Amino acid sequence: MGGLPKRTSKDRDMPHLRILLLCLMALVGRSESPQLAIAAAADLQFALVEVKAAFVNTHPGLDVAITYGSSGNFHAQLMSKAPFDLFLSADLSYPKKLVEAGVADGSTEFLYSRGHLVLWVPKGSPIPVEQLGMKALLYPAAKKVAIANPRVAPYGRAAEAALIKLGLLDAVQPRLVFGENIGQAAQFVQTGAADIGILALSLAKAPVMAATGRYWELPEDAHPPLDQGGVILNHARNRAGALAFRAFMQSPPAVEILRRFGFVVAAR
Repeated sequence: MGGLPKRTSKDRDMPHLRILLLCLMALVGRSESPQLAIAAAADLQFALVEVKAAFVNTHPGLDVAITYGSSGNFHAQLMSKAPFDLFLSADLSYPKKLVEAGVADGSTEFLYSRGHLVLWVPKGSPIPVEQLGMKALLYPAAKKVAIANPRVAPYGRAAEAALIKLGLLDAVQPRLVFGENIGQAAQFVQTGAADIGILALSLAKAPVMAATGRYWELPEDAHPPLDQGGVILNHARNRAGALAFRAFMQSPPAVEILRRFGFVVAAR
């Protein structure tokens, strides 16, 4: 008599093979949407934590990785096609140079904020920065003054410009210690490697620094405007994600976050 064909072990394994194949296809599908890699100026390191969280909330499934450093160093790396999709610089000059060099897409260049400088000291410091303002740099306890390296960091150039304009550079220069970026300059003052620092307002307003320090804001006309801008790289692997983050940086939720950290959107 005829009957149903006997099931072999191969037949019994087929459902499991199908499941395994589907899992592999899912993994392949994910790899087709690469991580969004952002190179960001160090003054953004606290504000962008909140901006990223708000962005990811509206773009679930998009993996965003942010690397912080000096804008000048990033510019050099990006000229050699460092694997980043979006560059957020502490000034506009570096994005423009990348566009001029054909490394970045000029149509995506944008302005996202204006930064400010402050004098910052730890709470226990004897330096009366609130009362003395820039003259606090001449106070006896201000033996080491931290700023970002002017050669690679826009905040360092702005600090140097302020010292020149206010006639303090000659007196302060022998006591300057340079951070590779504004974040490292802040660490110098936080850890006691420097006694006072000319830092970014966005760092001074971060919860960890606000809880442990005091600051005085430099006048806006003490240095050239710190207009901050970004651009998408021509070699971006996730251009769609970069465009989405660029748009979000100019949206009301992101602007509000940046404003809380002392950033102001500069007049166009």
